[in-house]
Amino acid sequence: MTTIVALAFLIPLGTALDRDVREDALADAARRSAMITGALAVSSDPAVVRRVIEAGSGNSTDPPVVHGLSTGGSPRADSQDVDRAIRDGAPVVADVPGGVVRLEPVPVAGRVLVVEVFVAEAALNAGTGGTWLMLILVAIGLVVASVIVVDRLAARAVSSARGLVDAALAVGDGNLELRIQPSGPRELAEAGYAFNRMADRLVTSRTDERELVADLSHRLRTPLTVLRLDADALDSDDTSVGSFSAAELDRRRTIRRIRQAIVTLEGEIDVLINTTRKTVSAEALPGSCDVSEVVRDRMVFWAALAGDQNRSHRVTGAQLRIPVPVPRAELAAALDAVLGNVFRYTPQGTAFEVAVSRRDGYIAVRVDDAGPGIADPDRALRRGASDRGSTGLGLDIARRVAQQANGSVSIDRARLGGASVVMLLADPDAAPRQVSRFGLVGRLAREKESATRRRWGRQRETDE
Repeated sequence: MTTIVALAFLIPLGTALDRDVREDALADAARRSAMITGALAVSSDPAVVRRVIEAGSGNSTDPPVVHGLSTGGSPRADSQDVDRAIRDGAPVVADVPGGVVRLEPVPVAGRVLVVEVFVAEAALNAGTGGTWLMLILVAIGLVVASVIVVDRLAARAVSSARGLVDAALAVGDGNLELRIQPSGPRELAEAGYAFNRMADRLVTSRTDERELVADLSHRLRTPLTVLRLDADALDSDDTSVGSFSAAELDRRRTIRRIRQAIVTLEGEIDVLINTTRKTVSAEALPGSCDVSEVVRDRMVFWAALAGDQNRSHRVTGAQLRIPVPVPRAELAAALDAVLGNVFRYTPQGTAFEVAVSRRDGYIAVRVDDAGPGIADPDRALRRGASDRGSTGLGLDIARRVAQQANGSVSIDRARLGGASVVMLLADPDAAPRQVSRFGLVGRLAREKESATRRRWGRQRETDE
C-alpha cells in the first residue's frame, strides 16, 4: 500500500520536474531569439545581425540562424517547418535530430525572415536524471520506513493483545490481583482499561459476598444470645455430685448438651465471620421502611428478654410514622446489633432506653443504657475492632446502614450514665436546607462531626 501511494505521488512529481526543465530550456531559446528579433527591427544588415548573434551565443557550437538572410551557421529546421512558421505568423517548435528548434517569424521590409534557435537534447533534459534518481531513493526510503513503522506498530499491537490474553487466563485461574498496563492501539488500550475494571468488579463482588456472609452470620448472634441467656437460667447440669433419679440425670444431661451446643454454635459463627470478613464499602440497597414500626416490632422481642433480666426499659418517639430510605431488614439488623451489645456487655438489671426523634433534616434512633460506658468510641466504630476478641461487626453494621441513608453513627455519654449510640438517618421528607452566606452551616457541620468523635473516660467493654 505504501509503495502504491509513493508511486502515485512521486511519478507525477518527476514528470512535472521534467516539464519544468524543458520549459526553461525553451524560454532561454525564446530569449536568444528575442535579441535577434530586436536587432532585425533596427537593421537588416547581415553584418550587424551576425555581430548580435555572436554576442548572444558566446562560444556555442550551434548559434542561431536567420532564414532569408546570410548570417552564417547551419540551419537544422526542415523547410516545411519554416514555411509553417511564416504561414502561421507565430513561433513554432519542431523536433530535429539531436534536439528541437524554435522558429520565430519576423516581418522585415516587406518580407518575412525566420529566426531559428536550436536547443540540444541535453539542455532539454538537464538534471532530470539526478532528479529521477533522488525520487526513486525517496520512494525506496518511504517504503522501508513504512515497513519498519508498521512492523513496530504491529509488534506493539501483538504484545498488547498477548498481555491481555495472558492476564485473562491468569484471572480465569483465580489470580484476581493481576492488573495490566493498557497500551497499544486505542482499541486495545480501551480493552485493557475495561479488563482492569472488570477485574476490580470481580474482586468487589467476591468481597461483597463474603461481607454478606459475615453480616448474616452476625445477625444469628441475636437469637443465639437469647438462647445462651435462657440456657444460663436453667438449673445446674452437674451430675457428678449427689444422687439423682434417672429422670433428673436425663434432664441435667439435656441441659448440658444444650449449653455445649450453644457454645459450639457461637464458636462456629465466630469462625465463619472471621474467615469471611473483608473491609469494603457496601452498596446501598433499594427500599424504605417506617422507623417507628421497626422500633416497636423489635422491642417486642427485646422487651421479653429484658423482663427475664429485670431490665427496666422505655421507648419514646415511636408513635408516628417516620419513613427512611433503608430496607426494613437492614434497619432491624442494625437496631438488633446495638441492642444486642447492651444485653451482652452490661450487667443484668441495667436499664436502657430507645428513642426516635426527627429534626434538622435528620431522623435519630438513639439507644441509651445505664452501663459502664465505652472507653474508646472510635475503636468501637471501626470494623473488626473489639476489646473482647469478638467479631467487631455490630456497630459497623449500624454505621453502614446509616450511610445508606446518607447518615452516620455516633457514640456519646448517655443521660442514664452509660453509652448513647445514635444512628442519624437523612430525612427524605425534609425541605432542602438553606445555605447561609456567613458559612454557619459549614461551621455547624464541622462542630457536629467533632462532637461525634468525642472521647470520655468511663470504661466499657466493647464489641463493635
